[in-house]
Amino acid sequence: MQTLTASQTGCLLLADITGYTRYLGATELEHAQDVLADLLETLVATLQPVFTLSKLEGDACFAYAEAGRVNPTLILDTVEAGYFAFRRRLRDIEHATTCDCNACVLIPSLDLKYFVHHGTYVARRIAGTEELTGSDVVLVHRLMKGEAGSAVDNVAFAVYTLTTLDEFGMDADILEFVSFTENLADVGEVEVAVEDLTKRWEFENERNRVFVTEQQADWSKTIPLPVPVEVAWDFMTDPLKRPMWHQQMTSIETQTPGRIAVGSVNHCMHGPDLIIEHVADWRPFSYYTTDYPMPDLGDGEFWRHTYEFKQGDSGPIMILRTKAVGAAVAQWFEDTQEDWVAMIEANDASLQALWRQ
Repeated sequence: MQTLTASQTGCLLLADITGYTRYLGATELEHAQDVLADLLETLVATLQPVFTLSKLEGDACFAYAEAGRVNPTLILDTVEAGYFAFRRRLRDIEHATTCDCNACVLIPSLDLKYFVHHGTYVARRIAGTEELTGSDVVLVHRLMKGEAGSAVDNVAFAVYTLTTLDEFGMDADILEFVSFTENLADVGEVEVAVEDLTKRWEFENERNRVFVTEQQADWSKTIPLPVPVEVAWDFMTDPLKRPMWHQQMTSIETQTPGRIAVGSVNHCMHGPDLIIEHVADWRPFSYYTTDYPMPDLGDGEFWRHTYEFKQGDSGPIMILRTKAVGAAVAQWFEDTQEDWVAMIEANDASLQALWRQ
């Protein structure tokens, strides 16, 4: 008797290129397929390793993350960073080509939408490939044919089921998502929330960057990463994971409802001591910048850190750069730099050991 495959719980995600069927009908097949392959490679690269690619479905990517592997901020960051990478790649292809065929001329007509649902599935090996099955797998695919996109004014959007928001403690109103009720054939009513990705892209391009450059930094350190950038980002930013490797930090109390983003405030507890942390910039999975007010040293005095993640010559790296903003902070750092650097070295060793596990 064949052993039954155990069901699993996790986050299911579909990324679907919008307008591709119409684009394919109006363009040269060979060029259109080259464009599709390029865009799908971009999408897959943004999903992994946070999500595991299940399969490519024509002009869509189906992926999943097992329960416990993702947190709410990481899910939202993966979707948004993926969309930003997709839009940048469209722009690059458009600017780089001098071809006047329809496949190249109509590239700007393409866009992207996401569908995210938390549920149960069974992973089976069928004809040598892994297939995910189950009613929740059917549901996330049914959402592609729904009307939730009509809740926003743009063709680029992300649909999250209410089940997903509840599972990860996310509030649609705080996130500024639009609530909508889908009525799907063979499924019935499904409560969802819709994020306008076009508006997020516009905001991403318009807002100012807060970034400590190498020239501006008072101190910097380059740290080789034995894990992918996305995994390192998660360990560096997740309030539950940071005390696992930061030897002085006992807990983090988030003060701002919703996801971690620009404007978020955290209370970092170092035993009885409180350090207030402000998120000044947040660009997953490229860099983030945090400010640490030091009112005891004077009004407007603070310490700024930028954590940059990128591919180095020998693999992924993280670069920490710090800058004292204010004369009193600069003097404080000069007086305490040796002890502070020793703390950074100890935390780095703890983090590397954690990753090696």
